[in-house]
Amino acid sequence: MGIDETNIWTEKYRPKKFEEVVGQDDIVKRVGNLTKSLNIPHMLFAGPPGTGKSTLALIVVKELFGKNWKENYLELNASDERGIDVVRQKVKDFARTKALGDVTFKVIFLDEADALTREAQQALRRTMENYTNTCRFILSCNYSSKIIDPIQSRCVIMRFKLLEKKDIEKRVKFISELEKLEVDNNSIETLYEVSEGDFRRVINLMQASASISSKITSELINTLASTARPSDIKIVLEYALSGDFLNAKDKLLDIMLRDSVSGTDIIKSIQKEIWNLSIDNELKVKLTEKTGEIEFRMVEGSDEFIQLEALLAGFVLAGKGN
Repeated sequence: MGIDETNIWTEKYRPKKFEEVVGQDDIVKRVGNLTKSLNIPHMLFAGPPGTGKSTLALIVVKELFGKNWKENYLELNASDERGIDVVRQKVKDFARTKALGDVTFKVIFLDEADALTREAQQALRRTMENYTNTCRFILSCNYSSKIIDPIQSRCVIMRFKLLEKKDIEKRVKFISELEKLEVDNNSIETLYEVSEGDFRRVINLMQASASISSKITSELINTLASTARPSDIKIVLEYALSGDFLNAKDKLLDIMLRDSVSGTDIIKSIQKEIWNLSIDNELKVKLTEKTGEIEFRMVEGSDEFIQLEALLAGFVLAGKGN
């Protein structure tokens, strides 16, 4: 027995029409007009995750084909099926046959196309050329620079942006009304900061919070997201800049162990909080530079806590220097 999709909020509240998509007004307008003309070009949707790329592709297909959309639509995830054989077999077999209904072409949606190998992308380029009359491609990727130029030149490129706070606020209030949840402005602010504009993450956090309480609080969101509270990070930084290395170290260890926050997440929180401190801009720049250096070392495989201790030590010295 499969999972009931209505229980998964990301599917339950996935926009079904162009008007319901938030935050991508220009793209929705352009894609909507192309769809109404019943003649879309190949399209490349590029942008961060959780901004509506897959959703918009589904809306296009349902608007074009109506009830017959499943027969005329093939979805492949390139990160699972990234080899040249998939492009040659699955895509070609589907693209060869004519579409059912008034529209003269089928649609293939290739998600995470930037995960395709260069050889597979070259094969895809030829397939796009050979089957233009019977098939249109919608490609989705996080970074368009990873798609080879010949494919980019064959597509209309739509660049999706991270959702702004007002867009997230609008949709959060809509969902909370239907689910009978209490969400105050502070919680919306926290959802926005934690998600960084990724609305899929916002919805998942809302559903996780709702399973615990009908009142969604900033503290609950931070706990579920395993992120450090800005107020705690501020205390760590203030200790360090005042020269109190031991208290800064103890507080940082407490945050990491208590909230199960990873070192890379701590670094991001520190980087954001630096700019909220009441210190000279020149010192903020120095601290940001030091943070970037430590983050690089951690990504390269250094021990997280040792590197964070070194960062705090650097902050202590910077504070004394000023």
